[in-house]
Amino acid sequence: MNLIAVDIGNTNITLGLFLKGVEQSIESVPGKSEKKLAQLIKALWQKIPIAKRSKEKKRDGVIVASSVKPEWTELIRQTVKQTTDEKMLLIGKDIPFPMNLSIKEPDKVGADRVLSAAAAYAVVEQAVVIADFGTAVTIDLVDDRGIFVGGVIFPGFEISAAALKRNTAQLPEVTVTRPKRPFGQDTAEAINCGLYYSAVSTLQEVIRRYAEVIGTWPRTVITGSAAALIKDDCEFIDSYVPNLVIKGIALAHKKYIESKE
Repeated sequence: MNLIAVDIGNTNITLGLFLKGVEQSIESVPGKSEKKLAQLIKALWQKIPIAKRSKEKKRDGVIVASSVKPEWTELIRQTVKQTTDEKMLLIGKDIPFPMNLSIKEPDKVGADRVLSAAAAYAVVEQAVVIADFGTAVTIDLVDDRGIFVGGVIFPGFEISAAALKRNTAQLPEVTVTRPKRPFGQDTAEAINCGLYYSAVSTLQEVIRRYAEVIGTWPRTVITGSAAALIKDDCEFIDSYVPNLVIKGIALAHKKYIESKE
């Protein structure tokens, strides 16, 4: 399986290259950088080998995307067509989710949430919590049967910091970092501590409540652009896995191909 996996997020677009099912590289670009995106797609596609029996010298690979931002989906679809002359396949439309969902509105759930959950469960094969710290934060639960049962969503660091600035008269907007001490000695430090420790404590509390429902403390995996920032203060997590959505896209495509054989 030769694959370019595309994770279309709210802020960045991440592309992963898989050759014969093995991850080769993962790289992110800002979503607004159309030129960089086109260059990256073209460069990755040129690494896909030519199909042995193709007289037209077509490459033996596919491009599969997951998106939480519809306006970027069409843009990237057009970019893929222009740079590779290939059709981009979309998770949830052209390729089904790789796991069952037990939620009220399965057609409205973020594909990134389900893909991260599927990738995590495929490894641990037991109840697992998947926390994705990005523009928004999601903390989702998969039960022992491998069924996605739902989760929580709250604002990420940048949204929260901007909201404090926008809705107050004197509070500054901060870029959240790991605090040097658990209390701030000026206003900016106090905001930083508040946002940082709120995220850490919310994650722990949500996991605890999930554990009460399922009767056991679940394995926990964190991912997302801000996960590296907080992971060292989360002794209760089991794994930090960057770019989990990319791995989920590859898994979804693999299961889809296997279902057709």
